[in-house]
Amino acid sequence: MLELYTTAILVFTSFFTLINPLGTMPIFMSMTASLSKQRRKQTAKKATLVAFFTILAFAFSGQVLFNFFGISVHSFRIVGGFIFFIMGWDMLQARLGTIKHTDDEDKIDAYVDDISITPLAIPMICGPGAITNAIILMEDAQEVPQKVVLISVIAFVLFLTYLILVGASKITDKLGETGNKVMMRLMGLIVMVIAVEFFFSGLKPIILDIMNS
Repeated sequence: MLELYTTAILVFTSFFTLINPLGTMPIFMSMTASLSKQRRKQTAKKATLVAFFTILAFAFSGQVLFNFFGISVHSFRIVGGFIFFIMGWDMLQARLGTIKHTDDEDKIDAYVDDISITPLAIPMICGPGAITNAIILMEDAQEVPQKVVLISVIAFVLFLTYLILVGASKITDKLGETGNKVMMRLMGLIVMVIAVEFFFSGLKPIILDIMNS
């Protein structure tokens, strides 16, 4: 029993740190600033659900998939860097989510579906770190109770992430349109810096491997 508690604490601390819902919250606020409260809640729910099932998929078959396609986590980081950079540039220009101002429900639904999957679920919530962590911890969990604890704690962390994102709606409402535009530009700069870090953290090991070989 003590071993299961230790596993639960390890899983919680590692995933909460890697997923970093508090860091995702400002970006979520920027991207959903002009959506209704219900739409923001819907976006947060879909993003966390997609992230949860993506993490589980990689936890059970990630290493096999990586080996099958001959890809590495480093490549995943490089692609994530590109996605972050494009997203950050649009935020810097305050161009994100122009579709939100239309009355067309189909276009709003498409926008919610789009941002909830990429970039919110992947790679913001379910990033390279979370995926790698899930693969490693699932390989270490030899017994069924350990696997159950792992899955349960991941679900709990993502539930907390959902609550934090939903809570961000109140802050968005108080900031107003001007405040949200200012925050979007500031977050755009930060996201572009994150993109550069992602890109080079993935590129450096690949270059070193090429030089060593």
